[in-house]
Amino acid sequence: MKKAVLTIVLLSVFLGGICFAQSEGDQAYIKAMQANSPQEKATQLKEYISKYAGKGGQYDGFAYSFLFLALIESNKTDAETLGYGEKALTFPGIEDIIKGRILMTLASVYARNPQTAEKAKQFANQLIQHAASSKSKEAEAGNAATWNGLTGGAHYVMGQAAEKSKDYKGAVEAYFNAYNILKKKEILSDIKKMGKSLYEAGNMAEAEKVFRVIYNTQQDGESLTLLAQCLYKQGKEAEAMAMFKEGFGKKKTGEMAYNIGVMLAKEAKTNPALTGEAIKYLLDAAGLGTKNPKEAQQAMNIAQSLFFSQDKEWNNRVKLIQESNKLIEDWAKTLNTKYKDKSEDDLTPDEKREFRRLNENIEKEKKIVEGIQAQQKTTMDGFNKALAEAKSRNGR
Repeated sequence: MKKAVLTIVLLSVFLGGICFAQSEGDQAYIKAMQANSPQEKATQLKEYISKYAGKGGQYDGFAYSFLFLALIESNKTDAETLGYGEKALTFPGIEDIIKGRILMTLASVYARNPQTAEKAKQFANQLIQHAASSKSKEAEAGNAATWNGLTGGAHYVMGQAAEKSKDYKGAVEAYFNAYNILKKKEILSDIKKMGKSLYEAGNMAEAEKVFRVIYNTQQDGESLTLLAQCLYKQGKEAEAMAMFKEGFGKKKTGEMAYNIGVMLAKEAKTNPALTGEAIKYLLDAAGLGTKNPKEAQQAMNIAQSLFFSQDKEWNNRVKLIQESNKLIEDWAKTLNTKYKDKSEDDLTPDEKREFRRLNENIEKEKKIVEGIQAQQKTTMDGFNKALAEAKSRNGR
């Protein structure tokens, strides 16, 4: 009997020690959660984990969860910090919304580095599944918007991770999944930015994939133009031309007309039958104007060159005019040099003959220039007519 009583007494003391330790741990956790700053909270939660974690306390999972979030709030993203977050996910009983925040944060941090992109995708996928499960619970009925936001955010992070690992097709799909949920225009801007980066880096095949998905979804002029330019750069001229003309048919812009005109002008070098169509689009570009004023002016210059090239004698006449003007300039210079300060009465007979001959030559050459210019005028009138038609066609 004495032995039994002694055993009970010892057991009571032992159990009492455990209860005391648990109570002390609970108090330490509660104190940490009342800290005034994330940094102070993180410090006290670390102390709690070092002293009490793994001893059967009820707050272990919460301690790891809030330590991770406190460190993240303090801009800590090192391996130790991420380890606390991953450890927190191993505990049952964590509130759904807290688990969602941890998954979202882990996915976002890991998505920054190509080496951890796959890990980011894993956590993002877990978040999508967790959000779907939590959203269906009756207790979470009022948090549907929050879960939708986390789901959209998870898809966005998957897009970032895919982009980092150069899975551009996967990135576009994930970004669009995010956009369809969040409806944020910034996401579309991110997709176009990715496509433009690929384009500028000369990776036309991947850029084409990005812009094709964007255009098929958005059907906007900018995406069409970027897609068509990718096609053109890859030697897919026919498809590029068809897309540019499709876009110009939907909305007449100077940029669209410029691209069509420049492409036709290039083809017209080997197929003169396309010259007239090229001139038409180039004049449309010049008339409608472009965001880059230099392109509009370039369109006008190319159109003039193409139009005048149809007059086979145009360049010869231009050359003759230049030669005549040079003669006139040289004769006038001789007159000014020799006879500027002299009247005709002061000249010797030989000087008078030279003076008259130079003036006669100048007048004769001027008439030659006038005659050539009259021939040029017919072609100029034709160009001005085409220009007027372009202005009328585009309501200018």
